[in-house]
Amino acid sequence: PDPVPLPRLGRGSMGGMQSLALPLGKGPHHVGCADVMVGHTRQGLFLRLFYPCLPRAGAERPLWIPRYEYCGGLADFAHCSRRWCAPLLSVAIGSCRVPVSWNGPFKPCSSGYPLIIFSHGLGAFRTLYSSVCSELASWGFAVAALEHRDHSASVTYFCTVGAGREEWIPYRRVPQGQKEFYFRNKQVHQRAEECVRALRLFEDISSGKSVPNVLHQDFDLSMLKDSIDLTKVAVMGHSFGGVTAVLALVKEPGFRCAVALDAWMFPLENTLYPEVPKPVLFINTEKFQTPESVAKMKRLSSRNSQTKIITVLGSVHQSQTDFTFLTGKLISRIFGARGTLDPCKGLDITSRATLAFLQRHLNLEEEFDQWDKLLEGIGDSVVPEAPFCRSNL
Repeated sequence: PDPVPLPRLGRGSMGGMQSLALPLGKGPHHVGCADVMVGHTRQGLFLRLFYPCLPRAGAERPLWIPRYEYCGGLADFAHCSRRWCAPLLSVAIGSCRVPVSWNGPFKPCSSGYPLIIFSHGLGAFRTLYSSVCSELASWGFAVAALEHRDHSASVTYFCTVGAGREEWIPYRRVPQGQKEFYFRNKQVHQRAEECVRALRLFEDISSGKSVPNVLHQDFDLSMLKDSIDLTKVAVMGHSFGGVTAVLALVKEPGFRCAVALDAWMFPLENTLYPEVPKPVLFINTEKFQTPESVAKMKRLSSRNSQTKIITVLGSVHQSQTDFTFLTGKLISRIFGARGTLDPCKGLDITSRATLAFLQRHLNLEEEFDQWDKLLEGIGDSVVPEAPFCRSNL
C-alpha cells in the first residue's frame, strides 16, 4: 500500500474555492523562484529553484499548481475519477499562488549561498513544498526542489529534442504480483541519483559551463556562478523524499548532511544503514511513524551522535507539505492535511530545527544556533525521539 493512503472523495466535499495561505519567509531575504529543466530525455532534470532575490515592484507570483495536468495527476494519486475530480481541483486550487517573485532578479552573493537539494514525497511534485523551501531561501539558501522521474510524482514531463514535444510520466502504483519493497527500492535509488545529478548541475554552472534551460525562461542560470558555495551542500526531503535524502548521503560525499521530514524508511535496504557516513536530522510528525520505521532511524542515531530524531506534537504526515496551509474543507478531507498544531507554528519548528542543524554541519556563520535546543527535542510542541509511534500489529 502507499504510505499515505488517501480517502476517496465524496462529491459534496469540494467546498468551493480554496485559498492557499502560504506565509512569507521570515528571513532577511526576499525570495524568487524559477523552473529549470535540463536535457531532453528522462535522464535530464526538472526542478524549481528558490533563491534570495532583489525586491521588485509588482513582481508576478507563480501558480502553486503549475499546470492543469497536475490536477489530473493528483486525482489519479487520490484514486479519484480524473474526469470529474481534475476539473474540480482546478477550480478549487488552480488559481492559488505562491508568495515569491517569479523569475525575480537573483541577488548575487560573493561568499556563496549554501545549497539544499529537496526531494518530494510520493504523489507530490516540485511545488508542493513551497512553504518550507521559500522559508529556507529567505534565510540565505539556494533550494532546488526536484520533480522526480521515477513514476513517484503524481505526474511530470520532459521535453524531447527537436520538436520540443512534451512527454508525460504518470504516477505508477506497485504492479500486481510485484513485492512493494523491490519496486520502491528501485525508485529510491533513481531518486537519490537524481539528487546527485542536481548537485552536478550546480557544479557545472559554477565552473562556467553553459547550461541551457529547456523551458526558455527569463532566468539565466549563469547568474548563479560564483554565488553558490558548493562546499556547503545538504540534501532534504519529505516521506519518500526523506529516505531519498538518507540514501543520497551514501551515494555522494558532496552532501554534508541530510534533513528527513517524516521519512518513510521502508524502501531502503538494510545493508546500506552502516554505509550512511554523515549526520541526519529526522523531524517526525506525531501520527505517521511506525516502530519499525523509527527502529531504522535509531540504527543511524546509535552509530552517529550527531544524528537527531525529534517529533513535532499535534502534526500529521501532510503537516510538512503546503496542503496544511489550504483553507476550506476540500483538502483536509482529501489529504488529511491538518493536525491540531497551527500550520505556521509547525513550519517554524521544522525550519528552525533545520537551520540550527545546517549551521552545525555546514559550518555556517549565522545565528541559527539560537534554535539548537530544538535538535534535542526541547521546546514547545516538540519532543525528543519518537515516543508516540503506532504499531502496525
